[in-house]
Amino acid sequence: MRYVLIGTGNISNTYVAAVKKLTGSEIVGCVSRSGNRPKSAPELECKASLAEITAQFDAVIITTPNGLHHLAAIEAARLGKHVLTEKPLDIHLSSMDSMIAACEQAGVTLATAYQRRTNPDNLSLKRMFSAGVFGRIYAADLACKFWRDQAYYDSGTYRGGWEIDGGGPFMQQACHNIDTYLWFFGMPNEVTSLLGTFAHRIEVEDHGAALLNYKNGMIGTIIASTAARPGLPARLEVHCERGTFVTLDDRISYWAIDGIDNPADAAPAANGNNASSAAVTDTARHEDILRDFEGAVREGVPPLIDAYAARQTTELILRIYGKA
Repeated sequence: MRYVLIGTGNISNTYVAAVKKLTGSEIVGCVSRSGNRPKSAPELECKASLAEITAQFDAVIITTPNGLHHLAAIEAARLGKHVLTEKPLDIHLSSMDSMIAACEQAGVTLATAYQRRTNPDNLSLKRMFSAGVFGRIYAADLACKFWRDQAYYDSGTYRGGWEIDGGGPFMQQACHNIDTYLWFFGMPNEVTSLLGTFAHRIEVEDHGAALLNYKNGMIGTIIASTAARPGLPARLEVHCERGTFVTLDDRISYWAIDGIDNPADAAPAANGNNASSAAVTDTARHEDILRDFEGAVREGVPPLIDAYAARQTTELILRIYGKA
């Protein structure tokens, strides 16, 4: 597949590295408001709009700031190009609905890079949840206690604001983990939350907690923070009819489930927890997302994280913010 990158900030370099590891795929150009090319691919044709790209291409990878994703997706759909966008899908329900409608009308695939779903332990757990082997789930507690310094927020005028970032750690850092949480447990019936700004000069929250009530009685909690210095691994604790298990950064770290063997994968974790840095140096999970995306286009089937699943993740975050 031939890709054009839309957006050339830090995360674009991760995609440059990931695409280079895929047989037969390449990035043939980029679109940048600033005119800057990715640092890892200075040779790319760079234009101010997608329509100006002269190279032949099949799909776009959107790495612009959160609130601009829908603009690039709609432009690509009008040109008949498939769309893979960085998380989140977008930050407003209306924007997501517009990009979904544009891609469906054009008959192109729209996928979102929530790559933590492809971690082997998460895939094993999803199969077990779907099979109902844990019995009744009592509680699921997710803690995403990360750290970002003030320089991180000062690095872009949009960072730490509602208009483009769409929120603080719930929308920006913990959305990966919230996506996996929803994949496992579904949408809660009720959401109550508290948000605060403690360690940064920003408009949005840098720490918050949400209490989730499910129709089946499960009580869930989600904590998201960029004020938890020096940054801790993302932790999920699940308590159920057959016992308890814990994951750290998407790897099973504790297993006490009666009568069921621990499915933990022996391979090293990929992507890390990014607890104290926005940089992604291990591209293994992004490679998984790209392979899945290309397979979905080729076979005409939904990708692992389709637009409706990604929309649900943003919807829950907006409910936590009291905006949906």
